[in-house]
Amino acid sequence: MSEWIIEVRDLNKYFGKHHVLKDINLRIRFGEVVAIIGASGSGKSTFLRCLNGLEPIQGGEIIVDGVAVNGKNTNLHKLRQSIGMIFQNFNLFPHMTVMENIVLAPQKVKKIPRKEAEAIALNLLSKVGLEDKAYSYPSQLSGGQKQRVAIARSLAMNPKVMMFDEPTSALDPETVNDVLDVMKELAREGMTMIVVTHEMGFAREVSNRVIYLDDGKIVEEGAPEEIFYRPKNPRTKAFLSKVINV
Repeated sequence: MSEWIIEVRDLNKYFGKHHVLKDINLRIRFGEVVAIIGASGSGKSTFLRCLNGLEPIQGGEIIVDGVAVNGKNTNLHKLRQSIGMIFQNFNLFPHMTVMENIVLAPQKVKKIPRKEAEAIALNLLSKVGLEDKAYSYPSQLSGGQKQRVAIARSLAMNPKVMMFDEPTSALDPETVNDVLDVMKELAREGMTMIVVTHEMGFAREVSNRVIYLDDGKIVEEGAPEEIFYRPKNPRTKAFLSKVINV
């Protein structure tokens, strides 16, 4: 079995004539936490969407858990069952309770019996500190609570990798840490995680590797202490000087 859960080779992505991702090469190990940083518009979110097949690519290859995402015969629906994706804006079904949001996919996709799915959901809600919200509706929750429910919903499918697209950017400052604490716990438990984030403290503390993306290219990558304290590329230094003191 390969030590790599994700392999990206010479990835290129265009929107019309706009070259968004340029010759991206990256490999991510099982259990690794990779933070992707960079300015808005640098291609970070598009990169995540390419990794799970939400965006088609125009060149290169993406392998997730041994499966070619862009392969002609790849069943993307099946592949995505092993990929948890957390977006900025929760995407909970507003007409369903928290419990119903979480048990829906395990029941429909994995054919897990209702009682078993509910037991899994309650366990996961306890994990994210929301066991008392099982029968609330999304409209009754704060943004941070909705995002933690979204994480629980993804975990209910027992994914092999979790991808986070700026999961705290839409949250009030006082709820950010609640979500980050859940993500830190997942990292401690060995979950493979790819996190697009502006939370530099999180990237520095939790990630095994930090990637700086600029203008669709990986400009620099390395351990957090290297990127944040000893960046080599002038563009990395310029970016970090705007968001933290380097």
